[in-house]
Amino acid sequence: MVLIHIGMLLISCNSSNIQEAKTVFSYNSENGITSLDPAFASSQDNIWAVNQLFNGLVQLDQDLLPKPNIAKSWKIDSTGKIYTFTLRDDVYFHKSKCFGDASRLVTSTDFVYSFNRIIDPLTASPGAWIFNDIIAPNGFEAIDDTTFQITILRPFAPFLSMLSMPYCCVVPKEGIDFYQKAFAQNPVGTGPFQFFLWEKDVNLVLHKNPQYFEFENKERLPYLDAVNISFVANKQMALLLFRKGKLDLFNGISSKVKDVILDGNGELQPELAETIKMEKMPFLNTEYLAIQIDPAVVTSPWDNVHFRRAVSYAIDRERMIKHLRNGVGQPAVGGFIPVGLKGHMGQDLYGKAYDPEKAKEALKYSNYLDNPVPIVVTTTNDYLDLCIFIQKQLGDIGIVCEIDVRPASEIKEQKRNGNLAFFRASWIMDYPDAENYLSCFYSKNFSPNGPNYTHFNDPQYDWLYEKSLVETNDSYRINLYEQMDRIILREAPVVVLFYDQSIRLLNKRITGLVNNPLNIPTLKYARKNND
Repeated sequence: MVLIHIGMLLISCNSSNIQEAKTVFSYNSENGITSLDPAFASSQDNIWAVNQLFNGLVQLDQDLLPKPNIAKSWKIDSTGKIYTFTLRDDVYFHKSKCFGDASRLVTSTDFVYSFNRIIDPLTASPGAWIFNDIIAPNGFEAIDDTTFQITILRPFAPFLSMLSMPYCCVVPKEGIDFYQKAFAQNPVGTGPFQFFLWEKDVNLVLHKNPQYFEFENKERLPYLDAVNISFVANKQMALLLFRKGKLDLFNGISSKVKDVILDGNGELQPELAETIKMEKMPFLNTEYLAIQIDPAVVTSPWDNVHFRRAVSYAIDRERMIKHLRNGVGQPAVGGFIPVGLKGHMGQDLYGKAYDPEKAKEALKYSNYLDNPVPIVVTTTNDYLDLCIFIQKQLGDIGIVCEIDVRPASEIKEQKRNGNLAFFRASWIMDYPDAENYLSCFYSKNFSPNGPNYTHFNDPQYDWLYEKSLVETNDSYRINLYEQMDRIILREAPVVVLFYDQSIRLLNKRITGLVNNPLNIPTLKYARKNND
């Protein structure tokens, strides 16, 4: 109760930092924000904030289709390799000390700088991988102030959608030169909101950008005056703050709060419906267990594919969804590509996903029972219940499993460096093409320089992946995706658990908040009725 009182006091005290704004949208970032630099927008918490502060060439609509943003139009040449963007001439960076307390018009040179910065090894951006083996040498060119051209090595169907990623937002060179590494705490963007204040571990305040370039029905966006982001790590405390009206949005359902919010069928508890509305939609997020299989570091029993398959067959995903998530999500009976993307397979190549007898049979082939050493699954506290469930299921077939609980920031660093043998993870789609999921197993994307955290390396897989990058026929490309996903199922560098749904609770005074299957709120359209 003391912690809850302190949390509420912090949020109420910091309302003075918002300069008595008329309409303030408040939400909580439970994992914390590590950077407001788009080059480091690799976590959902960072992405949510960056999305309010910056813009790119294109943006995705609710159906995940690219539409204009700073680029008002574009054309692709007949080879499919040259993209020419015509930029708006009314987009300004936020006022900043780096411009002498003024602002500046965005030009195509800013995009050349921003994109080259992403791939510069000195930047060490975790997003550099998105341009790997795609961009031609000197592939970013400013033709004139409002014409920006990108040349890629070969036709690549998802490329336009890829440019909607936060990594591809425009930043000013003056801001990077002025703030240097501190740019992460002093962002200068073009977005609907601009940076005002960041008190570490307390809150982040963004103010309305009065010269934002987008309009809706002839009214300049955004409608809100400010955004207040708190950093309450305790999910139960955050829910209490939400129910008391201190927060306008509550995102995600953990085991600690699910029964307070949802009934056994995954619907909103009746007593909450008067002041709260619930929005549920498919979320392109695959939840899984990752296995380090790099021959240089892997140890027994993970070096045996039969053992990895035994782990997969031992887990009852339907029971997991029903009892641990109140029916939220879809049990994974296919591959790594989630439901909702072309290439998703609805049936496990090797039979039903849960099969204790097949698990025991695979375990015999692995010779694990001859030397049953304990395995360790690493997770955060939020997923402890899920890992306890997995621990019990593995124990039922004779696998000794221990659980290692660590902070999310530590797990993120350790998995990037390849130091975890077995860990719970998730992959949230960056852009709407299954290639984004399959890139997690391409050998040239080994972490820490890419998203291949398992260090999976298969020549046949790489050949199919590279072939898919140049395939322009959608049907053929989808077939290649399915072949790759079958290899992942066969070799089992990951154990896919479920395909997610996003659930968010909203204060009923909020209207116009746009969501999509990426679960990234677009606050520029949101309104708040203070009556």
